[in-house]
Amino acid sequence: MVNVSAQKRIASEVLNCGVNRIWIDPVFIDEVLMAITREDIRNLIKEGIIQKRQKKGISKSKTNIRKERKRKGRARGLGKRKGKSSARNPPKKQWINKIRAQRRKLKELRDNKVIDRSTYRKMYLRAKGGSFKSVAGMERFMKDNKMLKKRR
Repeated sequence: MVNVSAQKRIASEVLNCGVNRIWIDPVFIDEVLMAITREDIRNLIKEGIIQKRQKKGISKSKTNIRKERKRKGRARGLGKRKGKSSARNPPKKQWINKIRAQRRKLKELRDNKVIDRSTYRKMYLRAKGGSFKSVAGMERFMKDNKMLKKRR
């Protein structure tokens, strides 16, 4: 085996890559051995005797498979979760979703004349105060306290 490590080193500096990425055509090994200056190496690169190998790279297939599984709802169990539930679904966001649903329901009941304006206002303030866990809880409270009007 012929030692062309010096030529490889110079070629790697000229091509601006690592030594392991340098490929030398085995047919022209004698010409490469004769090359001792950078200029000689540049000429061999132009002739295609010395070439720069392509980078290996990392396949995206595994990450694409993971993304696809996540999109389908797989791998979302307890073992895959990091952080508290409040980190994944912050309390403020929970509150916003809850209060918006309750206010939407109250407006719907008021517009359909199921509750009058004063009842609407009372219930609105109660909801704002956090009296109800959900829309169902709010409806249960209204039913128990006979706030809903009978539909004709």
